[in-house]
Amino acid sequence: MKIVLAGAGTAGHIEPALAVADAWKKEFPTSKFEFVGTAAGLENVLVTGAGYKLSTIAKVTLPRSLSPAGLLAPLRFGQALSKSIQIVNGADCVIGFGGYVSAPIYLAAALRRIPFVIHEANAIPGWANKFGAFLGGAIAVGKPVKAGKFKSAEVVGLPLKSAISAAFDGAKSNWPAARNAAKSKLEIKSGKPLLLIMGGSQGSAAINSVVASSLSNLLNDFEVIHSVGGKNELPLASAGYQPVSYIEDMATAYLAADLVIGRSGAITCAEINALGKYAIFIPLAIGNGEQARNADFLIEQGRAVLVSQSEFSAQWLMKNISRALAKSHEFMAGNESDRAAVANIVNLMRRHARIG
Repeated sequence: MKIVLAGAGTAGHIEPALAVADAWKKEFPTSKFEFVGTAAGLENVLVTGAGYKLSTIAKVTLPRSLSPAGLLAPLRFGQALSKSIQIVNGADCVIGFGGYVSAPIYLAAALRRIPFVIHEANAIPGWANKFGAFLGGAIAVGKPVKAGKFKSAEVVGLPLKSAISAAFDGAKSNWPAARNAAKSKLEIKSGKPLLLIMGGSQGSAAINSVVASSLSNLLNDFEVIHSVGGKNELPLASAGYQPVSYIEDMATAYLAADLVIGRSGAITCAEINALGKYAIFIPLAIGNGEQARNADFLIEQGRAVLVSQSEFSAQWLMKNISRALAKSHEFMAGNESDRAAVANIVNLMRRHARIG
């Protein structure tokens, strides 16, 4: 049996695909998996590091204006489609998670009459997944979508990495003990609250700049772990401040953290929900506005606050961080609402592809 998974560019597209592949492999150990990405995406680290085959196609973006690059978009899409048809050949089921590579993969599956499934994690669907829905793929969403074709999609939840699920299972009987154990693992011994700061899988220069301006004040009251992103310069570490390019063990970092500051990507929101965190979110200011809506369900529960990137500053942070820390103490336990998401997606794939 062959399963093709399209998820590339950011961890928010790649990690759900990996979680689904891992779950499918447990049910069907002899299956063959082929991930689809681009030559320069994070998938070249995450997918190959997980031991899966990765094939690459040309990165296809939707032109937003007339330009020489925009005029070449149809040619690039044609190249990507040709390669995608080769990749999906012989597949029993295809699943895409949005992003640049999904659109040609959906079209290739439709042309080959191979069952395909679309998972939309964001509150506002992206163009690639809208295209897949137009082509007739089975639609699944992480949270209910309020308008359009995705309003009638099957609500399956947001896929959690196996490490996040395992952390939830290990902590649910005693959350305070699990949090203390995570702090010990990270060698947090000062007794100060731990502030976890991250700008998404690519990092955020804007967030990093505010942290740099605030750091001396923050370290009076907090220990800080700061994921700056692999493309950004790594600051010097100091007492109470641990800068890293990328956090490999996110489950332990979440469990140990008393407060999280970061982007409101859909998967980040799901992980914070699962492991009982309170967050200050600075949504990414580009795209179709999905990050500003992804955290709605957490904000409605009083478990997050949203601040625009234009408002987020050292002054704003120092004025509001004490209030956020106080709120974080109200949320010690995790939430299992997305715990079954991966199983739900696997079941949808099986039903749609008629795999017994």
